[in-house]
Amino acid sequence: MEDGYRLPATLMRGGTSKGLFIRADALPDDTEQWHPLLLRAIGSPDPYGRQTDGLGSGSANSSKVVIVSPSRRDDCDVDALFGHVFTKEARIDWSGNCGNLAAAVPLFAVMEKLARPEDGVATIAIWQANVGKRILAELEIFKGQAVWQGDFRIDGVAFPGAPIRLRYLDPAGDCSEMFPTGCLLDKLKLPDGSQVDATLIDAGNPTLFVRARDFGLKGRESAADIDPTILRRLEMARAAATVAMGLAPDFFAAGREYPATPKISFLSDDDDPACALHARALSMGRLHPAYPGTDAIALACACAAEGTLPAELAGKPVRGTPLTFSHPSGTLTLEAVLGLDPLGWKVDEVIMTRTARPLMRGDVYIPEE
Repeated sequence: MEDGYRLPATLMRGGTSKGLFIRADALPDDTEQWHPLLLRAIGSPDPYGRQTDGLGSGSANSSKVVIVSPSRRDDCDVDALFGHVFTKEARIDWSGNCGNLAAAVPLFAVMEKLARPEDGVATIAIWQANVGKRILAELEIFKGQAVWQGDFRIDGVAFPGAPIRLRYLDPAGDCSEMFPTGCLLDKLKLPDGSQVDATLIDAGNPTLFVRARDFGLKGRESAADIDPTILRRLEMARAAATVAMGLAPDFFAAGREYPATPKISFLSDDDDPACALHARALSMGRLHPAYPGTDAIALACACAAEGTLPAELAGKPVRGTPLTFSHPSGTLTLEAVLGLDPLGWKVDEVIMTRTARPLMRGDVYIPEE
């Protein structure tokens, strides 16, 4: 039997996402060869949308790869490069980051001896190569191994695990960088001639927030509740925001070249005092089963700024206290820590606690083409 190409990898869960983690030195030196190998490992492109012949599952929150290497920076332990693999197309989007899978990076780094922290509560510094930002991951180390078993629970994951505290440092820069259009509230013109209010923010990932009611939604929907025509209109808004944020030159390029960035969430207010608002996010045109971590970072930053659509729906800016919001699988709590710079206040860091664990370790068999 011919083995084809055997790629050492670890399948990991991070937060509510799953992905294939690979050491950079396990891949060919020629990065042009990475693309076909990673696509085949996940099982893309698959016209049936199921990725049956790979490790993907046909879902946007599991069709992901993370390439990890020793950091080239003095202030970080490892570099992490995130790729979102398309299901039906031979494409990988390297333009964003995955806040959920970030929780699995420190575990992988310790497992692969890319980081060798002392026992106790250790901090592993991660450089997000896609977006040029640092994360400090705090986790328990015992006998040189990362602890991933525990009793901490997050909504959207059936089983508990050990808490991993993620500190996303300077996720948005100053206020001028945080809001690329210079406005806290924009009015987007859609191709059908209609207009919709939106807050466009670059924090965690480029993201736009719209009101659920502007799309005939309540903000509490599950995937089965959303009509395809509404999904198409939400995609129109996302493409319009891509142009407004300067990521794409026109509406058509936005859909073709930036299908995963920026992210889009629709929001509604919540009469439960324990929750600031309801949030639903789309990932690659589908409703996310929980909520993407980077979208949560953007939401926390937007809620801290008076005059944004999220702050309006929350009733007031959420500053100095944790933000809790609902998503399809439950709730998520995180906090934006504010500081001052010469231009005014800024978000120093966003803190979020997740769980993660290794699911499988071994070789991925990739057929020779």
